[in-house]
Amino acid sequence: MQTADIQRRWLTYFGDRGHTVVPSASLVSDDPTLLFTVAGMVPFIPYLTGVVPAPYPRATSVQKCIRTLDIEEVGKTPRHGTFFQMNGNFSFGDYFKEQAIEFAWELLTTSESDGGLGFDERDLWVTVYRDDEDAIRFWKKTAGLPDERIQRLGMDTNYWSTGVPGPAGPCSEIFFDRGPAYGVDGGPATDDDRYVEIWNLVFMQYLRGEGTGKKEFPILGELPKKNIDTGMGMERVAFLKQGVENMYEIDQVRPVLDRAAELSGKRYGADHDDDVRMRVIADHIRSSLMLMSDGVAPSNEGRGYILRRLLRRSIRAMRLLGVDAPSFGELFPASRDAMKAAYPEVATEYDRIARLSLAEEETFLATLDKGTTILDLAVTRAKDAGAPEIPSDTAFLLHDTFGFPIDLTLEMAEEAGLSVDRGAFDALMHEQRARAKADAKAKKGRIADLSVYGDFRALGETVFTGYDYLTTETTVLGLLKDGVSVAHAGAGDIVEVILAETSLYAESGGQDADAGTIVGSGFELEVLDVQKPVKGLVSHTVQVTNGEVSVGSPATTLVDPDYRRGATQAHSATHLVHAALRQILGPEAHQAGSYNKAGYMRLDFNWSQALSPATKSEIEDLANSKVRDDLEVTTRLMSLDEAKALGAMALFGEKYGDTVRVVEIGGPWSLELCAGTHVGSSSEIGLINLVGESSVGSSNRRVEALVGREAFADLAVERAIVSELTSNLKAPRGEVVDRVAGLLADLKDAQKRIAAFESAALAERVPAIAANARPAGAVSLVAENVGTLASADDVRLLVTSVRERLGTDAVVVALAAEAAGKPTVIVATNEAARATGAKAGALAKLAAGVLGGGGGGRDDLAQGGGTDAAAIGRALEAIEAEIAGAAR
Repeated sequence: MQTADIQRRWLTYFGDRGHTVVPSASLVSDDPTLLFTVAGMVPFIPYLTGVVPAPYPRATSVQKCIRTLDIEEVGKTPRHGTFFQMNGNFSFGDYFKEQAIEFAWELLTTSESDGGLGFDERDLWVTVYRDDEDAIRFWKKTAGLPDERIQRLGMDTNYWSTGVPGPAGPCSEIFFDRGPAYGVDGGPATDDDRYVEIWNLVFMQYLRGEGTGKKEFPILGELPKKNIDTGMGMERVAFLKQGVENMYEIDQVRPVLDRAAELSGKRYGADHDDDVRMRVIADHIRSSLMLMSDGVAPSNEGRGYILRRLLRRSIRAMRLLGVDAPSFGELFPASRDAMKAAYPEVATEYDRIARLSLAEEETFLATLDKGTTILDLAVTRAKDAGAPEIPSDTAFLLHDTFGFPIDLTLEMAEEAGLSVDRGAFDALMHEQRARAKADAKAKKGRIADLSVYGDFRALGETVFTGYDYLTTETTVLGLLKDGVSVAHAGAGDIVEVILAETSLYAESGGQDADAGTIVGSGFELEVLDVQKPVKGLVSHTVQVTNGEVSVGSPATTLVDPDYRRGATQAHSATHLVHAALRQILGPEAHQAGSYNKAGYMRLDFNWSQALSPATKSEIEDLANSKVRDDLEVTTRLMSLDEAKALGAMALFGEKYGDTVRVVEIGGPWSLELCAGTHVGSSSEIGLINLVGESSVGSSNRRVEALVGREAFADLAVERAIVSELTSNLKAPRGEVVDRVAGLLADLKDAQKRIAAFESAALAERVPAIAANARPAGAVSLVAENVGTLASADDVRLLVTSVRERLGTDAVVVALAAEAAGKPTVIVATNEAARATGAKAGALAKLAAGVLGGGGGGRDDLAQGGGTDAAAIGRALEAIEAEIAGAAR
């Protein structure tokens, strides 16, 4: 049974039983506490918790998910994957425990010919929460399972919660018995790979309190509604139904594994370690493909970092298989072809995906070369010191800073006859993860209690009138201070205000929130921010500047018209620049993020090369030509399918409902889904002035522009600068560039001549300084304060010149100076001096300590510095004392 067939059977079964079929949400989660959609229930959390009223009583979906917490287990077990699909059925206060059990059992055990999944009842076991007598009774009634195939387990395995105060409840899990060849008898409680969990039924009916871990928390009472949240692992069912050993061998994953085997010349099944590497590659390439199809690009933070890690682990695994050459050009097409039937977007977006992946591979292969250089140096140092190990902090530096996988470090160290203190490395990794978990927990705790908005959201969605009006009369529905509902707020208070209607735009779609005020009888509120904390609800963060505001008060929202005008100009300019980029660079230059506010726009786009000045000028000219053309700007509401059929562009990172707003500028020239505010015609934008273009990662570029009045103001500043230059240079504007270039050339020549004079002057000082050499222990020592010099380079030149003049006898030269305003000491030794034990690095470090700083370097030449120029004499004396003492 192919994976796509399992998906079809699932959606058909529940769709026929009154469930609304909901398409998979993006892998990029709406939840601010999550980087990705990590479970099938994540898109339904607002409905399950009651914060947002559910638009349907029951639903079903096949949700794309990403989890990387167990990334080290990928390839080692039959069921751990970073990308997976979760089949779910949900009830929002409709049916509950008994019917959920009936649905699950019927779909699992109905024959394939009758539309079911065709599992043999004798192979299925269930677990229940130890005290859930109802679940046990329903399982016996529905499935006729004997007592020994219903196992009672504790809270750590069979009780679900988010990990923070909120909804919770017992769960019941369904397992498939793979048979005695896979482990001992005894059911799921044996925790053996023989019993594979395929479905989890969560009976969400309680409210939990504060606590730690999976079981140390109190149950505070029952939820207003009893909900059902279930999840069946698509990949787990697929490998069982396809008769293969693990999820990496199913039809959607195996083609990548096979291609990796072909490229490496290895045979899958011949070697355990190689098999694990091939499975890692197959999993990570598929996960990366799906992430990039949802708009994630490699970067050094957040979601982009997770993607980069998956890609780099894939490259590392290929390297461990013996493939040093680029391989993504072969692996990604295999994954695309395996996934496109279920997710057509991986084919339609493949050109962009290929460009991102190939650029990342090229970059990381170069990074591997850098890391190898650092590792080679560490190996040399370890061998010189007679150490058996490479320091753990070096391995961690390679991993954390350079993205150099620890497995590759271990392998290369072993080839050199060394090891790595893996325990110390793991301790450093544990510290880093603990910090990350603490940060994530802090974020989760701050955001988790969205239930405070639930009562307001239950009153209906906030009506946004700002597309048509800058002023709207409304009512204060609620006030929140420090996350707690209050009845009143007085002068000076900063509170959140919930209104029935608003003309103030909430930050979204890259557009900043409106500026403005909210006024009413006896109060005035300055708007500091406008956000959407939950879907459909707008919250205004305000400071009470006058009077007192109360819940139930009539109020009027007033948008600052100048700010709104600037914001609409900037947002419409973003659309024009995006269209210009695509026309000039091609359709691959796809928007990857944006930000706009009054007078300013920033647009990130998929592109890996810097734009030439000519290209930037061409983009700016094209966008401004569309401003001058006075193109009509129209907005229409339509279904998402209609919008896509029309050719409207959906932007990555944005979430769209069934009904979308389409913004057209000049008809098809710019056609995008967008909820932002816009001008009525392109000429209202005024002017677009591109002021910046830069890199924001190996695969993304960023353009920045000033718009409208701010663009004119910036050009006026430039005009004033040019005017001043023409006056000072006494040259027409057309000659200014050549005149400045000539002056710069003259300055460069003058600097060269000055440097030559200074070098000659320094050379003249060498004989006198060398003449001051005196015996010190086993060497001749020059230790002198040479006064004030331009830079440390001048001190270094003097030191090395004196050393050369003094010949091959044992010599140590230590010169100190005030260079660039700071005390500096540089020490040089020759080969004969080093034979006596004199080391420049140690001496420079000693002197720098006296100067109140630090230093060090090689045995032959080293530098130190500090902050106390008055201590230069003592620093040189410390060097002399050290040399004399060493001789004794």
